[in-house]
Amino acid sequence: MQQRLMVTWLAWLVYRLLGLPILISIFNPMNPDIVGGIAWQALWLVPALVLTPSILRGRSPYALLIDSMVTLVYLGASGVVLFTRVYGSSWAEILVYLLDFVLLLLVNTWLFLLLKRLPSMNNVVKQPRAR
Repeated sequence: MQQRLMVTWLAWLVYRLLGLPILISIFNPMNPDIVGGIAWQALWLVPALVLTPSILRGRSPYALLIDSMVTLVYLGASGVVLFTRVYGSSWAEILVYLLDFVLLLLVNTWLFLLLKRLPSMNNVVKQPRAR
């Protein structure tokens, strides 16, 4: 599960940072600037890049829980962008944003499944008191 999460996370980061701006520049008739798109995505991905070490390790339930909350925000934003692009964009652009949404959905799915497999956070074994 951790391996799937790591591969999907890295694929999403690379796609979001490089693939999405390049493909949108190709498919959008206004030909937006690729370098500007990459710079914008890099700025937008700062929280995700901060989370990357804890996602790649995938061992701490607390860190993965926070990672899951942040990636859910990314998933929501990606869904809103996809929904707004359905009206007035070409099919190729819609597929570019759909791939972003699907990759984020997979990341969130793997995070959820990995969190279920990790040891419980509230099941701490307490030592008996000495009398």
